[in-house]
Amino acid sequence: MSKVPDTHRDILEANGTAFIATTGPKGSPQITPTWYLWDSPAEQLLVSTLAGRQKHRNMQREPRIAVCIPDPGDPYRYIEIRGSAAIEPDEDHRLANSLAQKYMNLEELPREMAGEGRVVIRVGPEHIVCYGAPAKSAEQ
Repeated sequence: MSKVPDTHRDILEANGTAFIATTGPKGSPQITPTWYLWDSPAEQLLVSTLAGRQKHRNMQREPRIAVCIPDPGDPYRYIEIRGSAAIEPDEDHRLANSLAQKYMNLEELPREMAGEGRVVIRVGPEHIVCYGAPAKSAEQ
């Protein structure tokens, strides 16, 4: 498993957009923008989605994925994570609610967004590509 370099860890902590690339049933690429959460202790990227969505079906069939997350302040600075998706149920909407807190400042995901059958997608980085200079600290 690859480790995220400190130079780009700030991107994973930001409220950015992760673009997840999966492989469709006929071998064509499919890309989905989504919210994400970085689990620092586990060094895993977490994504919540509804069971049965195209990206979920694609990952069930072919778990290898690539995720590109641009720096919200500089789209030419990014981190790409390649790995295999592990899928598990999110029956209590724990991850979905954490994402609602991070992105919407709400305690839980609104009912109309929660849907039925949410799943957690965990990606442990097997290969990492970083592009762009490290973020400037507030002191600079």
